[in-house]
Amino acid sequence: MPANPETLLSTGEHPLFGELKKNWGWLLALGVLSIVLGTVGLGMTFALTLATILFFGVLLIVGGTLQLVDAFKCRGWRSTLWHILIALLYVAAGLLIVVDPALASGTLTLIIAGILVAVGVLRLVMAFQLRATEGWLWTLVAGLISIALGAMILAEWPASGLWVIGLFVAIELIFNGWAYVFVALAARRAEG
Repeated sequence: MPANPETLLSTGEHPLFGELKKNWGWLLALGVLSIVLGTVGLGMTFALTLATILFFGVLLIVGGTLQLVDAFKCRGWRSTLWHILIALLYVAAGLLIVVDPALASGTLTLIIAGILVAVGVLRLVMAFQLRATEGWLWTLVAGLISIALGAMILAEWPASGLWVIGLFVAIELIFNGWAYVFVALAARRAEG
């Protein structure tokens, strides 16, 4: 249940930002760090792609191994066999990714491209359904951009599999960083 704004004001906390009003500098620093890491990542998308894929593979191996250990603690459970099979699939997928991260990134990139095209087509359908409303053009533009991004990735595939994921991670870090910077500055300037 959200706290009452009057209660927050009486405790010295800002009704919107809470303790962030006093500690905005940490969020600002995190935002700047995220921007720097994302900018560095733009210059090394291949390495960032492989690092991301390897990290994902390791997570699958660790998760599958832990699930396998857990399965042997569940004697008498009717689904133990399924629990073990799922764990083995996690470990196998993780090992495949770690053994050949380039193949894994290429496969994942192909899936991402297909999803972008599909999402774009669905947005176009939605835009035409909404064309009688204000702002429907933005949905149309978003759909066209998604299709264009997916098509560009597909046109460069399999080579795009070596940089797309790293590029997406770098862009996410940059946008995440700027969002944190602006929230931190808003908290700093907030009244109260």
